[in-house]
Amino acid sequence: MFKLTSLNLNGIRSATSKGLEAWLSKTRADCICLQEVKAQAADVAGRFETLADLPGYFHFAQKKGYSGVAVYTRLQPSDVVTGYGSPEFDAEGRYLELRFDSAGAKRSIISCYFPSGSSGEERQQAKFRFLDEFYPHLEKLMGEREFILCGDVNIAHQEIDLKNWKGNRKNSGFLPEERAWMTKLLSQAGLVDVYRQLHPEATEAAYTWWSNRGQAYAKNVGWRLDYHLATARMAAGARSVAIYKEEKFSDHAPVTVEYDWSQ
Repeated sequence: MFKLTSLNLNGIRSATSKGLEAWLSKTRADCICLQEVKAQAADVAGRFETLADLPGYFHFAQKKGYSGVAVYTRLQPSDVVTGYGSPEFDAEGRYLELRFDSAGAKRSIISCYFPSGSSGEERQQAKFRFLDEFYPHLEKLMGEREFILCGDVNIAHQEIDLKNWKGNRKNSGFLPEERAWMTKLLSQAGLVDVYRQLHPEATEAAYTWWSNRGQAYAKNVGWRLDYHLATARMAAGARSVAIYKEEKFSDHAPVTVEYDWSQ
């Protein structure tokens, strides 16, 4: 089995100060996809090159203390791709693809951090630009290789993916345009929402993010924003999924899926 964990850290230094490393060592994942690292190369040097004994690869944002993604892996990648070819969003450190190619098999693990539009209309428009750019990239990639994209997508797709869906219909993360984008990605492009494949009707148990306001975490007033999105062949190998909530490393919870890598 191939154990793949994904987590938005809200800062690698913050998350590791709350016990993340000990949990990752105990979990023994084969690959860890992280988002919102909020660090630069100088911050990683001498401290975060490895995590849970796994070597790490990074795509940093140009802006200090902002965004950034990482992948730590037990397997040696055949290639590392930073960015997806977007001048605007590659500068924000949002996409890291590790390729594991062998005879007859082309596979990728991707850590991706979608923009949030919650801070205002300017960032919401940036989010829409990202979605417009990213969809054809994923379509093209699907024609070339098998992959699993792990990340904070910043979209709750269905009404069962957040507690207060009625009150959030006009809020970023649950806008009709965002949800339609996800529907198109899953129904037309053919990517698979791995969690929903395994648990199609789960509600409260599915949440992966909680606001820091109003005791949202304690009351489990959450959203499902963190996904494993896989090509059909890779998704067919998914055997189990776990969302870890016993400890709180950031405002997100880790999502771990065990895959049959031989699929």
